[in-house]
Formats: sequence, structure tokens, C-alpha cells
Amino acid sequence: MHVDHLLRLDRLDLSLVWAEESLLGQEIAGVTATDLEDPERFLQPGEVVLSGLVWWTPDGTPAKTDHFVSALRRAGAVALLAGEETHGHVPRELADACRKHRVALIAVPPHTSFRAITEAVYLRQWGELSRRPTGHHALPENVRLDLDRALETGATAGELLDRAFAHLGSPACHLLTASGRTVTRTGAAAELPAPAAVEALRGGRGTTLRVEAEGTDFDTWYLHLPEEGQVPPRVLHEISELLGRHRRRQDQHRAARGPAAARLVEAIGALRADTDHLRGVLAACGLGDRPAYTVVVASLEPHGDAGADGIAALTEALGHLPSVAFAVAPCAGAEVAAVLAHETDTAEGSADDTRDRLREVWPLVQACRPASSWQAGLSTPVTTPGELNAALTQARYALAAARTATRPAPRVAGLHDLDGLALLLGGIPDAVREVYRETVLGPLLDGGRSGSMLLDTLEVFLAHDCSWTRTAEALHIHVNTVHYRVERIEVLTGRDLSRLDDRVDLSAALLCR
Repeated sequence: MHVDHLLRLDRLDLSLVWAEESLLGQEIAGVTATDLEDPERFLQPGEVVLSGLVWWTPDGTPAKTDHFVSALRRAGAVALLAGEETHGHVPRELADACRKHRVALIAVPPHTSFRAITEAVYLRQWGELSRRPTGHHALPENVRLDLDRALETGATAGELLDRAFAHLGSPACHLLTASGRTVTRTGAAAELPAPAAVEALRGGRGTTLRVEAEGTDFDTWYLHLPEEGQVPPRVLHEISELLGRHRRRQDQHRAARGPAAARLVEAIGALRADTDHLRGVLAACGLGDRPAYTVVVASLEPHGDAGADGIAALTEALGHLPSVAFAVAPCAGAEVAAVLAHETDTAEGSADDTRDRLREVWPLVQACRPASSWQAGLSTPVTTPGELNAALTQARYALAAARTATRPAPRVAGLHDLDGLALLLGGIPDAVREVYRETVLGPLLDGGRSGSMLLDTLEVFLAHDCSWTRTAEALHIHVNTVHYRVERIEVLTGRDLSRLDDRVDLSAALLCR
């Protein structure tokens, strides 16, 4: 395990204060926690040092700080992990000393316990040991052979988890995704809602171990035991490796279904619906002969890899929905689309339930990569394959409206969320919006400085319900000037602002800017 591996553990929430790239690549041999002013004699080469900085005081001398860090350097420590709880921050003079003596410095937030860091290091080291060629295993041979047979015969993750922990007294254990979805759990484990599961993964309580498998930030698996010390670390790593093998097989099966999902999304995006072809591709995806379908289209900003990140994120979000089968594939640009198959004839209320459930889990999925911004549009339910093309158009419209709306829009939007002119116009293609804006406001847009002044006046006038007095007050001009400008607007646009339909035309054109 290297120093930079600690920074990658999201549940620890560590942050780098200072280090050169070469220092982050140093291998960690162990962990020591100390608040001695001179800990050199208690340290071993290659250790990371945990310190709550009790020895440091704001009114102390820089020499004390320099002495502490130089002791770490002489002892061969590879990093100092400084707790922020005592002083609320990592002192600048400590960073300066670490830079001087070339000791990597990492900040530990108050909510992360030193025990969680120590456990993370030693669990990783046990895992690396278990991957080395050896004839010794932590799991009893009969248990290991039984698990291998179960894996080969296609046992589910739940069956593997129960069998793996049975000889340990079946302790409570959850297999969770990064967004808090429970993949499975042992019989002794209580049901864990997604928000509580995310808190458990990131809170440092209990024992958490990542299942090593190919994946993205959105669909990583974690073993989580709410009670610490119930399972020996190496045993836990062997169970994790077994689940990693199961996950890789599952990913291979999902990848094999990818071409069918791509054909389905391509079919519903065709200009004309081919009902027979749609029935065939739905059946190939395992979604045939269902009473109702919903289409979801999602987009990622900034653009990620729609073939991996987009599919993983949307798949993870839809995985939180109970009893819904679906197929996901890339769509246009950075968009991904999914067809959801419902077991019952979905009424509007059920469609709202789907939307509301996605809204609940959407922030949890997005938090797996905080820098990303996800939005989605949902269609209304349709009951025949031939209606899926129209459903895709609806979902895209709802997504476009949510993305371009001038006022805040929900991250997951359905057509029923388009409850205002701004949201309604947001779904119209940019090229169409531009033509409409130019057609209605063209003389004002081409009028240079005076045109810009008239546009501002028009916007304020409409915003104040065409009140001459309030518009004058808002613009700090005389009311007669408002009358003059409005008359000029009416002449140039050919609209009469005393008429409701003309006011709506001009309001819509302003919203299209």
C-alpha cells in the first residue's frame, strides 16, 4: 500500500496538504499514533504517523514543530497524518516544516477516526499478502471449496455472502454500492436505507472493505460490517476477493447484453417506429410482453465517458427502484437512455413514484463523483412498443427543458414538471429558439445601444405587470420616458403591449435569449 492509496479512500475523507509526487508513491509499512514531541525512538521506517497535534500550541516556537518533523524524517516515516480536531486546522508552520524535511503531510478531518485509518492500512496489507503465492488460506478449506463450487455453479451474491460468513456465526454484513444501494446482506443484518448506508460507508464506523473489481466511481461494491473486530482481516479479504470474482462475472454478463440494449435504444430513436422490430429487441433485452414502459434519458456535465460513466451512473440510479427491469445504452452525444419495463399497467401516479424515487437517490449517485452534474428526463408511461419512439422524444424534451431553463429545475424532470413558460420553452431545440427570438425581437437585437436599452425596458416592464409607475421606479427614469420607450418597442416589433397575446409573444422571445 502506498501513501496515495490513503487519499483515494473516499470514506476516510483525507486531504493532501503537501507532498511531492515521489513521496506519494512510498510504500506504507505500518501505522503509529503519537503526540510525543520527539517520537523518533518509537517509529519504524516506512510507517505513517498519526498525530492529533496535542503537542503543538499556537504560542509555541517554530523550533518545536521543526524538531517533531525532523524526528519523523530521521526515523524514516513516509507521511504525517495530522488531525484537525484539536486546533480546527493543520498549522501552516507544520506544512512549512514538512516541506523543508520532505515528509508528506495529510489532513485528517474531525469526523475520521485514527482507528479507521489504521484499520484501512492493515486491511489493505492483509489483502496484498493474501494475493501473494502461498499455500495458506485464512478461510477453512471446506468453506473455501464450498464457496468455489457455489461460484462456479452460478450462486448469487447473497448466497455467497451467507455461505462465507456462516462458519463465523453469521455476523451482520452488508454488500453496498457507493451510492448506498444494498446489493445483498446476511440474515443478521438489518435493512439499511440508502442515505444511512452512505453515512455508514463514509463515517468510519464499523469495518468497510472495497471489493476489488473493474468499475467506476458509481458502481463500486463495499463490504460493510457495522461491528468492528468480528472477522479477521485476512478472512474478510478472502471473502472480498470471492465477491470480486463474482462481480467480474456479473460484469461480463452485463457487457454481453450491451449490444441488445444498444439496438433497443437505436430502435426507439428511429424516425419511424417499427413495432415488430421493437418487440424483437425488447425480448432480446428481457423486457418483452410487459404492460408498460417508461423511457429515461440522462446527461452528464462535464461530459464523461457515456459508454462507461454514463451507463454506470444511470444503471446505479435505476438499481434503487424496486421491481423494475431495464436496459441502458449510450444515446446521442453524452446522453444515455434507458427503457424501464413495469410489471403492472403503470398509471400516472406510479410514473410519479418512479420520478420521485429517482429524485431521492439522484444526489447519492451524483455524490459518488461530486464534480459531476447529472440531470434526467422521464417520459410518461406507454403501453405498447410502438409508442416508445414518442416516449424517447418526451424524455429528451423534459431533459432539455430542465437543462436550459432560466429558473431552477429539478434534476429529474418529467413532462408534468413543465409547469411554466420558461420550462416549456427550455425543451425546444436551440436553433428553433434562436429563429423565434430573431423573428420577434430582431429590430431590438439589431438596434445597437438603443436596442439594448429598449430590451432592458421591455423586460422590466413585463416583469412589473406592465405598470408604468413601477417600471419607472425600477429603472430610475421618468414615467414619460417609459411611455416613449414602450411606444418605440411596439413600433419596432409590431406588437401591442396592451394585448395579452402580444405580451406572451414578447415574454417568450425574451426567455429564448
